[in-house]
Amino acid sequence: MYLICQTDDVQEREARGFDTPLGEILITQRDGSFFAYKNICPHLQVSLEYMEDQFLDMDKEYIICSTHGALFNVEDGECIWGPCQGESLTKVDIEIHSDGGIYLQGSRES
Repeated sequence: MYLICQTDDVQEREARGFDTPLGEILITQRDGSFFAYKNICPHLQVSLEYMEDQFLDMDKEYIICSTHGALFNVEDGECIWGPCQGESLTKVDIEIHSDGGIYLQGSRES
């Protein structure tokens, strides 16, 4: 398994970016659940954040693309506003282990 980070590294209603074997991803926490997506906007194929670890809108309700302001649901990655409306972020499957680690699901460390 590939360890991405610890659950304590991603606070409630925050998001952080990480380099992984799958490329850059973001992990965010909402109501105690963790969600992970590739750090790529489906519209222009650019990184989502405008500054390091700045993935959420001002109210910390949605993931936002800094390039054109598209808004994505945290829970399913669906674009609900913007030029890619109806498309979704690419989900990354993660597992939370009892050691507090967040791991890529099904991955193996080399």
